[in-house]
Amino acid sequence: MSDSELRRQLVEIGASLFDRGFSVGSAGNLSVRTADGFLMTPTNSSLGRLSVDELAELDHRWRHVGGPRPSKEVVMHRAVYETRPEAQAVVHLHSTYVTAVSCLAEDGPTIPALTPYFVMRVGREVPTVPYYRPGSAEVDAELRAAAAQGPAVILANHGSIVAGETLESASNAAEELEVSAQLAFLLRDRQVRPLTEDQIQELLD
Repeated sequence: MSDSELRRQLVEIGASLFDRGFSVGSAGNLSVRTADGFLMTPTNSSLGRLSVDELAELDHRWRHVGGPRPSKEVVMHRAVYETRPEAQAVVHLHSTYVTAVSCLAEDGPTIPALTPYFVMRVGREVPTVPYYRPGSAEVDAELRAAAAQGPAVILANHGSIVAGETLESASNAAEELEVSAQLAFLLRDRQVRPLTEDQIQELLD
């Protein structure tokens, strides 16, 4: 895609996520890889009110080279891109159910593999990294270790960050993660039938 097409897509997907309740206020941020580096949503911007002419521009070394200042959470995006070189886009959301899951005091997988779409879009399970202040560089090492396990990571007491081969695929995976978290809550006190190991492996293969 050209720079102008990527800008338009970033604005359109941001508005779609906002309009459908996956992001509120100025929460969440998006980024996409370009020929010259990266485009990213500006700091304190709303995904529902982005402008194609007002996006942060960063070069390949993550230096701010144009537009408004990027989100303070640029450190997370950089960690994911550098860990997953195939990633062309990253979506970070504070969606309701994933954020609720991120606040639970539980060990082990917090969202079970209940549907094939969960496995196909985010993998076998989604790792959780400990809480760090938003924008803190201290999250770097733990986030890189988690991102090496799969395209989606839950951020404790915060939300999610998801990588994709396109901005659309990253957004779809982030939405699938949110719906899967909602299913986990709806079925929380009931006996469930998760996918078997053979079924999961078939999907991954």
